[in-house]
Amino acid sequence: MAEISPIDVQKALSGVDYPCDRDQLAKRATDNGADKRLVERIRKLDTKTFQNPAEVSKALFKHA
Repeated sequence: MAEISPIDVQKALSGVDYPCDRDQLAKRATDNGADKRLVERIRKLDTKTFQNPAEVSKALFKHA
């Protein structure tokens, strides 16, 4: 995977119940077969807890 796309994030986080912390997001992404680079980016997010998918996407793509 060259770059992480919003679609990759949606697939990786399918089934997440919000609010959710970044460790839970990383576990769900791993369980959903996400690329290891995406899982690492989730684990390194500055925000600890997310209220909805839009917050996750904003955090992941703010420096893109």
